Amino acid sequence: MKIYKIPENLKTIIFDIDSTLYTNEEYAVEQVDIQLRHFAKLRNTTPEAIRQMIKDFRDEYSKTHDGKKISLGNTLTHFGVSIEDSINWRETLLEPKLFLPRDEKLIEVLTELKKKYNLICVTNNPVLPAFKTLEAIGIEKIIPDIIGLDTCHKSKPDPEILLLAAEKTNARPEECLSVGDRYDIDLRLAMELGMGGILVTGVEDVYAFNDIL
Repeated sequence: MKIYKIPENLKTIIFDIDSTLYTNEEYAVEQVDIQLRHFAKLRNTTPEAIRQMIKDFRDEYSKTHDGKKISLGNTLTHFGVSIEDSINWRETLLEPKLFLPRDEKLIEVLTELKKKYNLICVTNNPVLPAFKTLEAIGIEKIIPDIIGLDTCHKSKPDPEILLLAAEKTNARPEECLSVGDRYDIDLRLAMELGMGGILVTGVEDVYAFNDIL
């Protein structure tokens, strides 16, 4: 965990979902790779070729953008896959319940956090598979509000998504804390907007939030 900034008057915690509210490397890899395998079928090529194509593009993007990373959704748009296509793929392909068990410790931690703060999720997945993820780990009633890829038809990092999270929880950006596992995707822009930021390596770090906050 790396704490960049915690707002003095914290009202809202904006959680990323994947590899933030759960730690499951198999599912983290699979939810990306299942889309690449689907793309390979549409392109009539091999999954290996698509994986390499995406890797090469992301590596080149990072080199030419000061080391910044680009999301899968934004990457795919460069190959003719619209955000609408990405939404449809993820809604039909992703099944988190096959990989993710209920997390009683996380339920306990978030229940306590909700007594003090507004909690909301912002994800690059559409709302439906994101909700399925929260349902699988048992927190869909604790954090019922999700801003997903199909909410604004934009992918993180994008200011509209983060500002909407603040607006929906009646908080100013400087009263929000963004939590995620990827600095360039989840934190950099949030902090430029005046929000706080905590970089986590997985849900184990979130378990400590009641002590930290």
